[in-house]
Order: sequence, then structure tokens, then C-alpha cells
Amino acid sequence: MKTCSRFASLRAEHEMEISCMTNHSRWHAGRPAAKSSARQAIAAKQRMAKALSGHVQRCPECG
Repeated sequence: MKTCSRFASLRAEHEMEISCMTNHSRWHAGRPAAKSSARQAIAAKQRMAKALSGHVQRCPECG
């Protein structure tokens, strides 16, 4: 699937956010902050999927 540069930048932004939250969760393992970060990472993955699928539907270059 060929995608545009906006798709790549959206994906990179979301992946950076997810990796930061996942790393925070690993760093603080066993604490309430870790559990919260893990939940936020899952929610961020869902937001990324929704944003990217919406982009593909609207973008003439990607869709």
C-alpha cells in the first residue's frame, strides 16, 4: 500500500507517544503509574488506528 508523507508523520507521532508510555510503564513496573501508562498506551494504539484509517479514507493519495 502506497501512502503519503502525512500518513507517515501521523504514524510516527503516534508511535513515539506509544513508545514513551510503554517505556514509562516498564520503568515503573509494580507501581500504579505503570498500570496507568500501560492503559494509556493501549488507548493511544486505538487512537492511532482510528486516525490512520480515517486518513486513508479521506486522502486521495493513500486511498
